[in-house]
Amino acid sequence: MKNTKFKIDETSGTYTVSEPVTERDILMMARQLAQNRLATGCIIECPAAAFTYLQALMGSYENEVFGSVFLDTQHRIICFEELFRGSINAANIYPREVVKKALSVNAAAVIFVHNHPSGDPEPSEADKKITVQLRDALNLIDVPVLDHIVVGAKECVSMTERRLI
Repeated sequence: MKNTKFKIDETSGTYTVSEPVTERDILMMARQLAQNRLATGCIIECPAAAFTYLQALMGSYENEVFGSVFLDTQHRIICFEELFRGSINAANIYPREVVKKALSVNAAAVIFVHNHPSGDPEPSEADKKITVQLRDALNLIDVPVLDHIVVGAKECVSMTERRLI
């Protein structure tokens, strides 16, 4: 559902408002913009480029959500999909389902992302373990894992930048 209160202005990257908006309206628009930035064909050149968009999409979730950005051979986005939803501090992630999705969209690479509802983006031991399991499963079908980004309340952590992948 599109919010019609926001209109694209004549100046690129600016928007006008047709009526008063609430904080909820603004957050909804931020999520819509983030989804547009993670749309088919966009390129993610480095983790920092994805942080802002992923933060807007997932930073305020009350439950843990695990998703994947599936990429083509040029690292253009094929799709972003939230694959698993969990509780306030965990989500069950099934490598088989991730492999099935990667094959179904013909992915050449993948970036994982999940949020920590606690707000602390520090990767847990469970995060590290599942990343290795997913990497090993996807390696069998020649789909490299480029990163696993953990989204917190105010910042994101790239497991690749931390040399955890």
